[in-house]
Amino acid sequence: MQHRLMIIGSSFENIELVKMSKSRGYYTVVCDGYPDGPAKKFADKAYTIDVRKPHEIADLCKEEQVDGIIGSFSDLLYEQITKIATYADLRWYAEKSQIKYYRKKNVVKSVLKEIGAKVPHNKVIAKDFKDEELDNFTWPVVIKPINGWGSKGIYVVNSIDEVRDRFDKVLKYSLFDEEEEDTNVIQVEEYCYGREYNMITWICDGEAHLISIADREKNPREGYTVPLLNRIAYPSKNTESLAEEALDIVKRYIKVSGQKDGPVCVQFFYDGQDIVICEVAARVFGYEHEMVEWCSGLSIEAILLDYVYEPERVKEALKNHSPLFDKNYAGIYFIGRQGAVLADQTAFKDMVASERLKGHIEQYIPYYNEGETIDNYGPHSYFTSLFIKADSREELDDITEYIFKNASAKADDGTELLIPFMLETD
Repeated sequence: MQHRLMIIGSSFENIELVKMSKSRGYYTVVCDGYPDGPAKKFADKAYTIDVRKPHEIADLCKEEQVDGIIGSFSDLLYEQITKIATYADLRWYAEKSQIKYYRKKNVVKSVLKEIGAKVPHNKVIAKDFKDEELDNFTWPVVIKPINGWGSKGIYVVNSIDEVRDRFDKVLKYSLFDEEEEDTNVIQVEEYCYGREYNMITWICDGEAHLISIADREKNPREGYTVPLLNRIAYPSKNTESLAEEALDIVKRYIKVSGQKDGPVCVQFFYDGQDIVICEVAARVFGYEHEMVEWCSGLSIEAILLDYVYEPERVKEALKNHSPLFDKNYAGIYFIGRQGAVLADQTAFKDMVASERLKGHIEQYIPYYNEGETIDNYGPHSYFTSLFIKADSREELDDITEYIFKNASAKADDGTELLIPFMLETD
């Protein structure tokens, strides 16, 4: 009997997942709230239902008689797939009771402190909070939705008045269940310094396996916005020195969360002395997982699909995998000015095709066409993604500098549409 798989999410990140599902002979159904999601055109059937309507999608799963469900790359998708799988009685690596350990920032920080991991000083505050509640904080602080997604609704602020001024803007990006009692709160935490890292792990039969550690690089902070992500470099320069301690934190964390299978990704800082955990998520990092395969041969899409139908293959793949990569890749993520209309990206395309970058471009994904309006809070977090490769980290840095200096796209008023980037230095 042919397997019938439901894939939740139709972004560019899901195209390869859909293609691989089809290549394996699975009848593939794709569903999310974007009618023009690019992955949908590769599916056997596609539906447009907001993922925040899990009961409707669960009913659809039953109607389509699917026998498997998968999706990744987004905190929101993880949370909603967990609910959909519960309602549709489909196998999934999480239960509703576990969502809080990966989606409620206050719970995540509490568990991390409980297991002895270092976290930034933090507190949950209500809209009517008293000034003295923030007396012990060192400013600036970061204010976040309790369970937001996609880095939306996050601000760096320098005073209590600024917290109050932006409280509602932060709050609107939280997604609360109807049964929750207190839905009028946000998270406050001290700003973290030091080098930042992304770590991907996979849990198999309760055992944590390290897949990768990457350097997560950002522009210097300006105003109230969090620093803009501009590059993720694989592998991290410090993978070998950080791997054991960082993975041990995941091992201790899943003992509390109860997770036995599936991905766990961690964002953390390291100042030369301590690992400070910023985020823990039960999904694979999007816009970078491709580099894992290019560096090591381990396909994240294959792991996701094998988890559903051939879990023994996951064990074998993880057993043979090493996170100590000997290849160098980087994802460069350009952001356009919010609300600007793209008029001309010829210069950017010419740069990609230039002699200087010949042999160094692994993948180029333009998310916008001329005439479209930049919406960083919609389905595309970036204007474009550009993945590059090099023979050494030094060469990777040189290529990155060239790209940052020469990248350009014009808005319809003739001004530069791209937000400028610079390379982070040690």
